Amino acid sequence: MRIQPRRQLLQIWRATVVSSLGPDGQWRWGGREGSNSISDAEQLLCLMLPATEIPRFRVDGPDETDNDVLDALRGLGDAVEIPRRLVRAVVEYLNRYTLDDEDGTPSFAGGSFAGPQDHDQEERAEPSKEQLGLDVVEGYASSITLMLCALGFAKVFRTALTRADLLAEVEELERLANKRLSAAMIGLLRSFSVKVYPVDSESGEVMLQTVNQAAESRKKVLSALHAALRDTAAGLRDLDIGLAAVDDLENPERLFECGWSWGPTLDAPRVDFQGAAGAQREGYASDEPYLYFTVVALDAIADLFSERTRVLGLVSDDQSRLADALRKRWDLTQRYWGTIASLGPARWPLEDIPWRTTDGDESDFFSLLVTSIAARNLAAQRDTDADLIRIGDVLTELANRGRVIRRPLATDTAIRMHHPGVAFRLIGMEAFGPPLNWIAADFAPLLLKRAIRVAQLIGDVRLRGHLLRLANQVWHHVLERRITIGQHRDLWDQPQNVFPAISGASDRPSWHHTVRVVESLVLAASLISTHPLRSEPLGDYAEDLLAEAEHLYDQELLAGSAAAGRPMRAKMEWMSQRLDRCREIMNERPASAAAVLTSVLQELDALAVARQDVVGAG
Repeated sequence: MRIQPRRQLLQIWRATVVSSLGPDGQWRWGGREGSNSISDAEQLLCLMLPATEIPRFRVDGPDETDNDVLDALRGLGDAVEIPRRLVRAVVEYLNRYTLDDEDGTPSFAGGSFAGPQDHDQEERAEPSKEQLGLDVVEGYASSITLMLCALGFAKVFRTALTRADLLAEVEELERLANKRLSAAMIGLLRSFSVKVYPVDSESGEVMLQTVNQAAESRKKVLSALHAALRDTAAGLRDLDIGLAAVDDLENPERLFECGWSWGPTLDAPRVDFQGAAGAQREGYASDEPYLYFTVVALDAIADLFSERTRVLGLVSDDQSRLADALRKRWDLTQRYWGTIASLGPARWPLEDIPWRTTDGDESDFFSLLVTSIAARNLAAQRDTDADLIRIGDVLTELANRGRVIRRPLATDTAIRMHHPGVAFRLIGMEAFGPPLNWIAADFAPLLLKRAIRVAQLIGDVRLRGHLLRLANQVWHHVLERRITIGQHRDLWDQPQNVFPAISGASDRPSWHHTVRVVESLVLAASLISTHPLRSEPLGDYAEDLLAEAEHLYDQELLAGSAAAGRPMRAKMEWMSQRLDRCREIMNERPASAAAVLTSVLQELDALAVARQDVVGAG
C-alpha cells in the first residue's frame, strides 16, 4: 500500500493545529461549512480519531507519546499539555452546542450544510434561523463518533492525573459527553424510518425495475422479493422504541424500504430514558429513508459496537438499551439493502449503475452509498471473496465514471458530483422556511474509504491486491486535491486541482472532506497492522523447503558438523535458530519463512560442497 498512513496523518495533524489555533493560541472553530455542530465535531475528530484508534498515535499517556507525534502537535504544547488542551477543546465544543434551556439539551444542528434548492440563482431565499437550528442525522452520527473517542480518551488520561483541577475537567468532559452521547442515540432512534408503498405505485415500479435484472415476469420477481425480505419484514414489525407501529410490511401488495431520514421523523414517539439526555422535540423530517443519511447512521452505530468501545466500557448500563435498539435497526437495515443490492442469480441490481432511488433520482453517488452498505452485509452473511470482488468491480467502475482514476472531458457532467455535489431535498424543512437541499460532495474520499474497507474484508491475497491497487489510484486523486498554499495547506478540499473546469472553490478547509480522508487513513493503518494474508501455494512451498532444510540439517548433525571447531558450531547454531524461527512464522508468514529457509539451504549446500571437495582431494 502506497498511502503511508503514518506520514500522512502526522502531516494532517500539523496542518490541523496550524489551521485551528488563532494568534492568541485559542481554538478557532469553523471552516468552509461554517461553524456548526457537524463541522466542529469533524474538526476535532481530525485529531481525536487517530489518537484513539491507532496505538502509536496515542497522546493520552504523556510518558508514552512518540517523538514524531509530539513534533506534529507541538503547537498544542508538550507531552503533558497536549492531552489537557484536547480535553479543554472537547469541553468547549460540548458547551458550545448545548442549548440554553432548563434541560441543557444538546444541539445537533446542521447549520450551513443545508442550503437553498436554487443554488445556482443569484437571488435565492436564505435558510431561516429555525431551519439552521434543526437537529439532523449527520449531527447525531458525528457526535456519537466524537463522544466515544472523547470518553475513551478521558478514561485513559485520567489514570495519569493527580491534580484535582485536571481531574475535575476530565469529569466534566465525561458528564457532558455521556449526556450528548445519549441524546445522539435517542435522536437516531427517532430518525429511523420504514416506508411502505403499494406495488403498483411509482416507487413500487422503480423498485421492481431495479431488482429485475434478468427480465423475469413481474409475478416471479415480486414473489422472489417478498421471500428474500420476509425475515427483515418480521424484524421491522417488532421494533418499538422511537418508532411508531408499521403496518402492511408482509402484505403481498406492498413493498417497503428502511433506513434513516434526515432528522427525527414526523410523529416519532419520544424515547423513555432514565439518564440525562435533554428534551426531545416534536419530529419534523419526512418519514422516508435517505440513502446518504442511512450510510452515515450505520457507520456511527458500528462505532457503538467496536472492540475499543466494548473493552473500555464506554456505553453505560442506561445507554445499553438504546445501543441494543440501534443495533437491531443496524442489522435489519444492513440486511435489507444488502438483499436488494444483490438479489437475483445473474447481474446484481447494484451492478446496474447508476442506482435509482424509489423517488426517481439516480446518481453514481447513490451506487457508492448502496455499495457501502452491501459490502459489510455480504461479508457478514455470505463470507465469500467472490461476492466481495464483485463489490470491488463496482467500486472500480464508479472510480472510472466519477473521473477519479480517468481523465475528465473538458465539459464532463461527472465533475458536478465533486463540485458542487449531489443535492437531495430535505422534505419537511419547508414547514420552517424555504425548501432546502442537503449537498453531498464527498464522493472521492468516500470511494477511498470503501475501497480500503472492502480490501480489509477480503481474505484472498490476489483479490485484496486488486482492491489495494484501486485504493492507491484513488488516493493519488485525493492527494492531488489538498490545499497547497496558505494557512490551511495540507488540508482538503481543492477539486479544481484535478478538475480545471471548476471555478470559485473556497480556499478554506472543509473539515467534512478532511475527516473523511482521516477515516480512510485510520482504516489503512488498521489494515497494515494486521498479519499478512496467507497464500496457500506459498505455504505449501515453504513447508517443502522446511522439510528439505531439516533433513539436510539432520544429515550435517549425523556427519559430526556440530562437534567440529568453534566457527562450525556457531554456523550450526545459527541454522538451528533460523529453522526454529521458520516453524514459528510458517502459518502466518509463509513468504518470510521461505526467504529465511532459502538462506539456510544455501549454507547447507555450501557445507555439502565443501565436504565433497575434501573427499575429492583425499
